[in-house]
Parts: sequence; C-alpha cells; structure tokens
Amino acid sequence: MIVEERRQRVLDSLAQRGFMALADLAQIAQASESTIRRDLDYFEEKGLLKRTHGGAIFLNDKESLPPFEDRSALRLDEKRAIARLAASRIQDGDSVLLDGGTTTLEVARFLVGRPVQIVTNSLPIAHLFESNHETDLVMLGGYVFPRTGVALGPLTVRMMEELHVHQTILSVGGITAKGLFNSNLLLVETERAMMNCADEVVVVADHSKIGRQALAFLCKVSDVDTLIVDRGLSEAQRALAEAQGVRLLVADENEPREEFR
Repeated sequence: MIVEERRQRVLDSLAQRGFMALADLAQIAQASESTIRRDLDYFEEKGLLKRTHGGAIFLNDKESLPPFEDRSALRLDEKRAIARLAASRIQDGDSVLLDGGTTTLEVARFLVGRPVQIVTNSLPIAHLFESNHETDLVMLGGYVFPRTGVALGPLTVRMMEELHVHQTILSVGGITAKGLFNSNLLLVETERAMMNCADEVVVVADHSKIGRQALAFLCKVSDVDTLIVDRGLSEAQRALAEAQGVRLLVADENEPREEFR
C-alpha cells in the first residue's frame, strides 16, 4: 500500500469512529504500529487529530471534507455560472477530462447531449452520460472514495498513462499564493496525472476557495493554464489570483468575460 493510500485509510477510519486505538489502526492500514505513529504525528501537525495514549482522536475541523451531497448544494448559482463558461470553451469533438468535484459536475451537466468525449473518474458524472448516444464516455477505475464516488489511486493513474485530452477540468479545495490544495492525499496524486494528460489545465472554483488552504498540496498556481471563478471575487482575492500569473476568467450570470492574463 502506498503512503498516501495508507494515510487516507487511517484518516478515514478516525473520521468515521472519532477515536481508534493504535493497534486497530495498524490492522486496518496493514502497517506496523511504528509506521502508524509517524502517520498520526503527520496528521497531528496538520491539526486533523489529537494523539492520545495508545491511539488518536479525530478533530472535526473546518477542513474536513463534507459528504458530496452536502457540498453540491453550496453556492450552486456560482457553480452553475462557472460551469456555463467552462462548457462554452469546449468545442464539439473535443476530449475533456473531468475530475469528481461538485463544480465539475455542473460543467458535465452543460455537456450532456453534445458530441464530445468525456473522460472521468467520477461515478456521478459518468451517470449523466451513461445513456447519452451523442457523447463518448471513458470511465477511469480504481479505489472509489466513499464520500465522493470518485476513483482514486495508482490504478486510476495507470489508466491515464496512454490518454491525451484537449482539456482537463479540475476543482480544488483551496487556492493560496503557495498553490492549489485539495482535501484528499490520494486525490491530488490522481489530479496530477490528469494534468499531465491535457493540452490545457483548467481549474473551476467559486470565490470562497481563494485564500483557503486544504490538507494536501496539488501544484503551483503557475502549473494551471486557466482559472475560472464567479463574480463574487473580492478585490483581495482578485489581487491574489492576478499575482500568480494565471489566466483568470470571471463568470458573470449574463456574459462571462476574460479579465486578464
């Protein structure tokens, strides 16, 4: 088991049960207790748990990933405006790789019925196209993360080694001057492989993600070609994005436009 997968399994087990003994975590993760101690030290430094004698307690802090259904309903108008703009940049016949975020799900809704090729690791997104004759669908397999319905990890990454797409469209958990972040260690490894598949890497994120940092570092902002956000962007958030040199597109409800490079 790779380090990221083991650590995610440890964190998921703690999140589900609240407290677990060291021996039980070692059994679940199929690792030695000394290895699990190092993993617990790692997560304690991130503020995600508190070490106790013989185990650990999960801290339900603001960076914990809520269930997919709960996140889907948040800032839905902003996500749909962003998605409409992202979909308008896709040409008929293009191949597009969509990761399993709530904003990319809205992008997918705008692509239903269009003659494009969709590659995704998301069960909710794949479900939109499973009976759609106009769209070619490629489903990436692997370990399916239960709270999101998204396939992650080494099997998913290996499936992408022979793939090439016009665009990879990603959603993220946070964007700061340090870079882009997400809440899942396995997810960022999978997303890096998605970025390597594409002519253009597009990140779709509502304004609340700018200035926020999540658990796992994905990449530098300069590794992204285009960032699409909603018009709720504050001046400070705009300045942060502009300083990174990324192409910024602001989605207006009526007529989205490119702001600057």
